[in-house]
Amino acid sequence: MDFADGDLVKLKSGGPTMTIEQVGKTSMTKEDAVWCVCFEKVGNKRVVQRDTFSPIVLKAANSNASTPRVIRTRFK
Repeated sequence: MDFADGDLVKLKSGGPTMTIEQVGKTSMTKEDAVWCVCFEKVGNKRVVQRDTFSPIVLKAANSNASTPRVIRTRFK
């Protein structure tokens, strides 16, 4: 599966929905990587969490839903 910046994903093993910040290659090993961000509830606060994953461990967050992806465009 191809991922793009802004896509919503989840780990195949479960967990929160995350937003992709960047897709690319790691600087040290040059392996494919996906940089994600999500919010985690800590007490009564929501804290930003960031992590990097191999694309093989991710799936689209709506992969079980039948809702089509909406692409918004601007008209002039």
